[in-house]
Amino acid sequence: MNKPMIGVAGIAFDAECRVLLVKGDDRGWSVPGGRLEPDERLVDACVRELREETGLEVRVAGLAEVFERIEPDMHYVILDYLVEVVGGTLQAGDDALEVGWFSLAEVATMQTTRGLLGVLERALASARAAGLAPPPAPG
Repeated sequence: MNKPMIGVAGIAFDAECRVLLVKGDDRGWSVPGGRLEPDERLVDACVRELREETGLEVRVAGLAEVFERIEPDMHYVILDYLVEVVGGTLQAGDDALEVGWFSLAEVATMQTTRGLLGVLERALASARAAGLAPPPAPG
């Protein structure tokens, strides 16, 4: 097995609590992100990856979750950050085939990377607590 690689990703929610996702390879939809480059700070890598994959400029608000993905040919340690969009124009770039904003109900019906919906549900709760997403509608 290869030695573990560090990855970063950014989880952004809009005013309607839709999450920003990119469609990359055959694993389906996921949050935008990628590998940490040598001598690069984690938050700088997160900002760079979102710019490259989505065309958006973001501010990193805090760490949402850390997890590992271990498969026969790879071992990633991935740090998911909550991010706030502060500029740019949404467009698929770099290695993203498509990009868009989706409700969590839509995400539940999509082909996504394994475990993504649970990560997003926890991240939405954290985003609401941090004031980065509106509270749930009453009722």
